[in-house]
Amino acid sequence: MSFVTEEIITKLGTLTREEADRAEYGLVKVDPTGKILLYNHYESKLAGVAPSAAEGRNFFKDIAPCTNNRLFMGRFLQGVEKGEIDTSFNYTFTYKMKPTNVLIRLLHDKASKTNWIFVKAAA
Repeated sequence: MSFVTEEIITKLGTLTREEADRAEYGLVKVDPTGKILLYNHYESKLAGVAPSAAEGRNFFKDIAPCTNNRLFMGRFLQGVEKGEIDTSFNYTFTYKMKPTNVLIRLLHDKASKTNWIFVKAAA
């Protein structure tokens, strides 16, 4: 079962920063190359990176280079190539932070043609 709420899923094309910041998990909107278009408050606190420092940079190479591998970025790029992705997995972030276990969901929203990385700290 996904931690991403239906309320968020149905609004991905029109999601405002305020709505994203109210979520109790990380929301990172990225273009097909991984460039960050929206980085919410939860993800900012988890990673210790301000939204203003993250947005416009590449998630996989600049902000979370520990994700620049087949397991994470590879799944994302395969989904972008196919035009569809909706997968969830456990991951451990290690870059500039103590190892942090998280739940990840990668999603391409066909309706809005947007790509999302959702992150929730594992309990």
